[in-house]
Amino acid sequence: MPDLIALSVRGLVEYVFRGGSLDSGFRTWSTLAEGTKAHQKIQKQYGESDRKEVYVSAEIPYEELLFVVDGRCDGLLVGEDGGITIDEIKSTARDVGAMTAEDSYPVHWAQAKFYAYMFAKDKGLDRIRVRLTYVQVDTEEQRRFEQEVGMEELERYVTDIVQSYAPYARLLERNRESRDISIAGLPFPFPQYREGQRKLVGSVYKSIDEGRKLFAKAPTGIGKTISTLYPTIKAIGLGKVQHLFYLTARTITRLAAEDALSLMKAQGLHLRSVTITAKDKICFQDEVDCRPDKCPYADGYYDRINGAILDLLGNETLMNREVIEKYARKHSVCPFEMSLDAAYGADAVICDYNYVFDPRVSLKRMTGEHKHQTVLLVDEAHNLIDRAREMYSAALDKRNFMELEREFKGVRKEIHAAAKAINKWFIACKKQGNGQVIVTKEKPDELLELVEEFTVQAERELAGSGSDMGNATLLETYFDAMSFIRIGKLYDDSYITYTEMTRNDVRLKMFCLNPAYLLRQMGKGFRSHVFFSATLSPLNYFMDMLGAEEEDYSVTLGSPFAKEQWEVSIVPLSTRYADRERTKARLVNELRRLTMERRGNYLIFFPSYEYMNGVYGEFVAANEETLPTLLQTPDMSEEERERFLAAFSPDNDRTLIGFAVMGGIFSEGIDLVGDRLSGVAVVGVGMPQIGLERNLIKGYFDEEGRNGFDYAYVYPGINKVLQAGGRLIRSDKDRGVLALIDDRYTQPQYSRLLPEEWRG
Repeated sequence: MPDLIALSVRGLVEYVFRGGSLDSGFRTWSTLAEGTKAHQKIQKQYGESDRKEVYVSAEIPYEELLFVVDGRCDGLLVGEDGGITIDEIKSTARDVGAMTAEDSYPVHWAQAKFYAYMFAKDKGLDRIRVRLTYVQVDTEEQRRFEQEVGMEELERYVTDIVQSYAPYARLLERNRESRDISIAGLPFPFPQYREGQRKLVGSVYKSIDEGRKLFAKAPTGIGKTISTLYPTIKAIGLGKVQHLFYLTARTITRLAAEDALSLMKAQGLHLRSVTITAKDKICFQDEVDCRPDKCPYADGYYDRINGAILDLLGNETLMNREVIEKYARKHSVCPFEMSLDAAYGADAVICDYNYVFDPRVSLKRMTGEHKHQTVLLVDEAHNLIDRAREMYSAALDKRNFMELEREFKGVRKEIHAAAKAINKWFIACKKQGNGQVIVTKEKPDELLELVEEFTVQAERELAGSGSDMGNATLLETYFDAMSFIRIGKLYDDSYITYTEMTRNDVRLKMFCLNPAYLLRQMGKGFRSHVFFSATLSPLNYFMDMLGAEEEDYSVTLGSPFAKEQWEVSIVPLSTRYADRERTKARLVNELRRLTMERRGNYLIFFPSYEYMNGVYGEFVAANEETLPTLLQTPDMSEEERERFLAAFSPDNDRTLIGFAVMGGIFSEGIDLVGDRLSGVAVVGVGMPQIGLERNLIKGYFDEEGRNGFDYAYVYPGINKVLQAGGRLIRSDKDRGVLALIDDRYTQPQYSRLLPEEWRG
């Protein structure tokens, strides 16, 4: 039986025909919504007997492979003589009036001819016409190129394309076979399950089997990473799914996922995983600049990448940052883009949330079928709510358009006029606001129209500026404007628009108050989602905010650690903003008492840098014993972070005290096991600073009939408390003291949100 290779026409021809260089993100062949409008306008001009968006498919045997290829052609036109023309429409920002047949792209002809082949084969046609229609997105000017092709020529053409793709197809098929064989015999990678671990493993597998979402509150110590990866990999081996994404916001949790896969590899697993590292971190150049004349790894990237991917996927399984960098240097290709290309051929992808949930940077080549065969494992899922708000919000600043208005005056009148119109709109807005914040539920339609016109003019200028990419401010503002337009299309009842005035600027933001619906939409099509964290508490809040539906599952697991491992005390001291100066001296005394009672390493967490720095100054001044202290700063380098953590040694002969902020790099995801950490103090209830956006969130949920104060302030705050306090006990041998310093911990509203092992 032949190996079945199912893929889209577009995916097939883009792999075979791609060539040339990367650019810096601006593409002259427009992918804007205007391109869709241009398609639709042309399709409306079709005759009565013509058809649009015609689905075509074909089975194409090639040696031991059977290609099942499908797609939708833009138009199927019937001539007066009954002849058929396949029309493929491509939108562009270029001047199509000056285009010649030589300017048309081979990949566009390949797509059109492949559709023509499939239709002609299905209908038994000997000959068929193929047309490329290029349309300029803003002028709607059209340019057509047409060929008539015989069936024999089309068959040879299609066979050549399939032959070029076959080595990649064979590689993926070999990898899949060895993967499935290895999974069949893969044991759970530890001698026995920890308490609660078997239940989590079973819950994950059930959610995948039934295609549901799972929300898992799984405390520290259960082994969440292996307990989600192992059942997902078993489901892959049984053919229920083919891929997994391990999504997380922090480097340390990505490393945990890599370690878990490495552990299973040591036990015989042959599964290919790719870790996507942010472009600015993995770039080989001193400065990220993807212009071909500035970067040798961008220049000619597409001429070399197919061979590089065959080499990488043919020889490696765990493709972490170091492996990607090694092969990128070997083949002289961009390591970031290489990791994205490798991701489409991998079984597992470890990456940030935004590659799935952010409409601006998601992996857009992923087909519907690929999604349906993919499981999303969302680690530290409590972080996704605010990250999603950020993804689905967009802002514009007046000053950028004022600067462009000045720069292009007398240079390029169209850009000058477009920037001036936006600047004028902001000036009128500033006069209306009279120094006050303007808040409205209405989408800023007038501004969006002006911004769309600006992007058209900016795109023309940038398309004509060649590799130099023209004005840097123009390029940056263009991307901001594009993001603004994209978010404007998502705007609904879960949004609010606010405009802030300062003396020198005006800023308008479309702010997403509740990301639940958009998270559901962006996650639609994936087989299953598993949201897990030690601190999904209260669970109903997180299920609500992360887009749960009625049929979805949840599981709450108890801590595997004994209550006796925690020595918890509540210090009823007000840390409210208005009381901080008054209670600072008493707080310093409490912290000195805590850290002097027994020798060890301590972490003290604060709700803000300002509060922490003020207390730290007084603590050091009162520190007669000159005990060593460490202080987290907002802009610590990776080396400074590592030195901070390395100082927490079990062999310290004196007490060490680290001051850090809740919600920061030291309050989540770090493991200071055993005597590396003896005590933790959490100052305050972690509540976000009172401000405009938090108050807007509060008002929104109050109107929805839910407790807005809890949604905007209490629940996000307590989550930070749980994360910070959770640093203390990381194994069944750990012991330590936990001080919760705030009088609100004595109130039922807050105490009920604490874990069982912290109460009493």
